Parts: sequence; C-alpha cells; structure tokens
Amino acid sequence: MFQKIPNYIKYIFTNVFFIFIFTAFFRVIFYLFFTQLDNSSSQEIQKAILLGIRFDLKLAILTSFPLTIFVLITNYRFFESVIYKRIATIYLVISYLTLTLFYLFDFGYYEYLGIRLDASSLRFLGDLKISTQVLIESYPVYKGLIALVILCFIIYKYAGFVFNFFSKTHQKITKKIKAVFIISIILLFSFGVYNSTTHYPLRWSEAFFSKNNSINQFALNPVLYFFDSFAFRSEGVDLEKFKTYYPVIAKHLNLPKDSVNFEKKVTFNTPYKKKPNIVFVMLESTGTATMSFYGNPLNSSPKMDSIIKESLSFSKFYVHKAGTAGSVFASITGLPDIEDIKTASRNPMIIDQRIIFDQFNGYEKLYFLGGSANWANIRGVFQSNIKGLKIYEEGSFEEENRADVWGIDDYDLFKESDKKLKELHKKGKPFVAYIQTATNHMPYTVPDKKESFTPILENEITEEILLKGGFRSLGQLNGIRYLDFNVARFLERAKESGYYDNSIFVFFGDHRGGMKKLNFLKNNEDDLGIQRHHVPFFIHAPKYIKAQELDKYAKLVDIFPTATSLAKIEYTNYTLGRDLLDSTTINTTAFLYITRKGEKAVGVLKDSFYYEKTNISKKASLYSLQTNILKDIKLDKPNITKQMDSLLSAYYHATKYLYFNNKKTPKPVSTFK
Repeated sequence: MFQKIPNYIKYIFTNVFFIFIFTAFFRVIFYLFFTQLDNSSSQEIQKAILLGIRFDLKLAILTSFPLTIFVLITNYRFFESVIYKRIATIYLVISYLTLTLFYLFDFGYYEYLGIRLDASSLRFLGDLKISTQVLIESYPVYKGLIALVILCFIIYKYAGFVFNFFSKTHQKITKKIKAVFIISIILLFSFGVYNSTTHYPLRWSEAFFSKNNSINQFALNPVLYFFDSFAFRSEGVDLEKFKTYYPVIAKHLNLPKDSVNFEKKVTFNTPYKKKPNIVFVMLESTGTATMSFYGNPLNSSPKMDSIIKESLSFSKFYVHKAGTAGSVFASITGLPDIEDIKTASRNPMIIDQRIIFDQFNGYEKLYFLGGSANWANIRGVFQSNIKGLKIYEEGSFEEENRADVWGIDDYDLFKESDKKLKELHKKGKPFVAYIQTATNHMPYTVPDKKESFTPILENEITEEILLKGGFRSLGQLNGIRYLDFNVARFLERAKESGYYDNSIFVFFGDHRGGMKKLNFLKNNEDDLGIQRHHVPFFIHAPKYIKAQELDKYAKLVDIFPTATSLAKIEYTNYTLGRDLLDSTTINTTAFLYITRKGEKAVGVLKDSFYYEKTNISKKASLYSLQTNILKDIKLDKPNITKQMDSLLSAYYHATKYLYFNNKKTPKPVSTFK
C-alpha cells in the first residue's frame, strides 16, 4: 500500500513530520532549561506534554500549508522543474529560520518575564536602539548569527536531499485515486489544525488548565500564542489619561486619592458560624423586557415573578456588554468587557486577574454549563483565576442528552448541578457555584413536555399577541417560559436536597435577546439601544435578606462583592465592583459598552441620565431617562455633561489599566507626584 502512495504526497508528509520534530525539539529544550516543575504532579506534566504535542502538530501543519497547496496543484510536475525545487527550498529555509527566531526570542522573553512570547512583546520595538543594545549585551548575538547561518545551510541541504529523494521514481495512478489522495490529505490536515474531537477546536485557553502557571506556560506553543494575542496588540492602557481620570474614579469608589490603589479589604466582626452556600445562576438572554414582572404583557415568567417578590431585587441593573461571553468575563473578574475585538475572554493577555471568586477559602468551587468550557475561551477565564475550581461540562455529567449546539438543556443542567450540590451538602462542605444556562437562546430547543411544563403551540397563539410582547418567534417566548420553569424547579430541588435554607441564590441575566418593538415600555431605553443591557438581578435568600426592590443603579461587576458581603465572607476587592448593600454605596452608576451607528462607544447611567461617547470620533450625547422621547440635552445640561463625561472616562481608563495591572503578582503601587 505504501508503494502506491504518490511521491509528492510522501514529500508533503515528510516535511510536516520534520517541522513537527523541529518544534518538539524546542519544547524539549524549554522543558530542560526553562521550566520549574518540581512541585507539579506527573499527571499535570503529562497533560501539558500532550497538549503541547497537539499545539506543535497544529503549527507544523500550518507552517507547511502553503508548500502543501503548491505541491498538490503541481503534483507530478513538482519534481520535473528546477524552479519548483528552488521555490520549495527557499520556503523551507525561511520557515525553519522564522520558527527558530520565534523560539529563541521566546526563550529570552520567558527568562525575562516568566511568560511565553505574546504580542505585547512588540512594545520592545518602540525603542529599537535600546532593545538591540540590551539584546547584544545579554546574549551571544554574533555567535548566534553564525549558528543561524549554519542552520540555514543545513536546511538548504536537507530540502535538496528530500526533493531529490522523492523525485527518483514516479508512480502512475488513475485520476480517481489521485482525487482520493488529495481529498484525504486535505481532510487529514484540516483535522490536524482543528485538533479536537469536540465541538470546539484546539485553542490556547486549553493550556491554562492548571493553577501552576509554569505548567500552563509549558503547554503553550509560543508561535501560535503570539498570533492569538496579536489581534489585541493595540488594546493597551493610556497611562496619561488613566492618571488624569484616576482621582475621579477614586472619589466615586472611595479609593485613596494620592496613590493608585484599587484594593478594598472587607471584613466582618460577626461572620456566620455556618458558612452560607452561594449559587450564581446566569440567565441566558434574559432581559427585563422579556419578563412579565417588569411589564411584558404575555405573562412570560410567572414563576420567576413570584420568586422575585420573595427576593432582594434591583430594578436598574445593567450588564456592560450585550453578549454572553462578555457578561461571564465581567461577572467573574469584576472588570467590564470593553474589548473592541471580539471579547475580553478571548484576549490571552488579560484573563489573569485577582478576583473574589478565588477567595472563598474552605469552599468547594464549581462551574456548571451544558456545553464545552472551550466556548469563547471561557475555560481560560475560570481556570487561570480560580484555585481548586471543578468544571462540570459536556462529557462530565452522569446523564447526558445533548439537546443542541449548547449541549444538554437547562432542565438537565440544573438537575445534574443539584446532584453535585446535594453531595457536598451531605458531606457538610460549603460551596460556591456558577451555573450558566443556555436553552433560552437560539435555536430554543424546548421539549414537548417536561414534568408540568408544556410549550405554547402555534395554534394556541397569534402573531399579533407575540408582537405585543415584542417576541420575534414563538420559540423565543417558549424559551423564556422554559427557563422560568427550570429556575423554579431548581429551587424546589434545592429544598428537597436540603441546602436551600443555608444558600444564597444569585440570579442575573447576561443580556437581553433580540426583540421586536417594545411598545409596552414607558421609557426611551429601547430607542437609545441600552434596553438590551437592562437585565434582572435578584438574590433569593429568605434566611439572609428580606424581600425588597432597590431602585439604585447597579452593574454586572457588583454581583460578587454584593453576594459575598451578604454571606459575610471576608475578601479583598481589587477591581471596580461595589457592595450594593453597603450603606456607604451611594451615587451608584451603570457602565455600558455599546455600538452606536456602527461605532464602538461607552456609556454611563446615573441620576436618571444616560451619557455616551463614541471611542474614535468622540461624539457625545446626553439623554434624560425620565421621558419616552429621544432628545440630546447635552447643550442644555453643560454641568451634568461635564460630570458624566469625567466619570465615563474614569471608568473606561480604569478598566483598561486594571486589565494589565491586576495580575496575581501585584506590581508596586504607583503614587502621584
């Protein structure tokens, strides 16, 4: 069989193999001379090695891809032309040289900063003269150049040898067989790049599976990691503007005025003897407009309506970014997602943060979702920040009935989550859990019947009635109804399992899904484009807090400080969230990241006003939220405009600053002179 394979196919595989061996060689060097894995378990090291091999194979295929396409196009003619040989030789020499330079710079970068090469390394090009001088004084550059010349010569000889070796004989095959070989190699290489048997491809975030950063760094491939982070290379902080606006955010959050310090320690004189459990439940695509409690005329959420009446709720709660990944990132890290490119969770340079979730000492920490944590690189956000976290995802549940692209549906997700929480309760172990729902999202895979729940059928409702509630489809209405049923059912399970009384249940929407015209609203939020950010936030804990509705502005980064304080758990808050139940928390705001006429913008809500400014053109507008008309009153309210502009800029630049300066290894505190 091997003899029947065309030589140009063998030539392709030979080059991929040797490039893979070449990258693996550098991984061995990194392991022997740069990693410090003495305190790491053999299981973690083995997992890092296997991940590294997968990354290296992906890189080998991507590196050889242009040459592979060229060879497949020319096939037998490839070995009949001297020009083709020169093209292949030059390409291979350049490829090996480029890879070598990447790895050499990676070694130096890691030795200097303890992290693999990423796009932030480009900052050293800002002063090329100094960087070059440091390079020459720190490393044997001239000897290295000689070594690189020798390497290029060796690769040149290797390329010629491989070309000549496979050009000696030519197997004649039919066009059908040739097509089979070509299709097979394309499929095989495509799988090698995808490099996963799950619904998500191999991504850099999978390398961040350990709490030991050295393990994670070892698993990475620096070339792939560099280009993954390259898209975010311009997303740094403007230090001058940050320093200008820090006094504003410091006054707003009651921080030190004379030094840059976001650290806020929270202690309690009389903590609870029995630690309360905390369960955070993210309600997918659930905005206030979708719920009958907040005025939707279709009685869409009767069960949650009743729960809210027995809970502490916030009528003016807003998420920063209208997307699930952005809301997960913000709720976990305490920092708004204001990334222009995709989401902050996909930026490998800012996921490492000091967060409250990591400070639940003595607690079991759990994350539940019906699909894969590789989605939007959320795994990296959770695992790189939370010690001892257990992730329960598709493939780790006792019973799995995959419903759609999002994995198991919410009923099964809550059911499986309850099993784990019940086990911990029986063992007397307190827990903090984060449950991420998904069924209330397209394609709205709602079952025909689930216990007492039955969906509304098409012949039971008219298009006119759906439009009254602003729903785009019957599936969307049934989606929120099914979520409503599952939330109530989850609390019933908690009571049956015994952990209800000693638990604090925190429910919040991640954003509102797309809807039709919301004619039942009596405000201008929909016209302003901020209604999709307006979501429910209620804390259900009859034992710990009385039922009431608070009419103060609140935002997503506030949920962890508020819930953790309610449980009287000591913590240090390093970011922008606030305890909404603290009597000193006044003049609250909501900070938004939106798109205004195709341009990215930020906005802030405060004192019944909404102020926004576009990021590039700097177009600003001020609106009153006490009316249902859309009128820019910026010129009519110059003082309010100025105050809101300063606060908005302060939030924006403080967020950018903390992205890069809230790492687990704290930097020296800056002071103003």
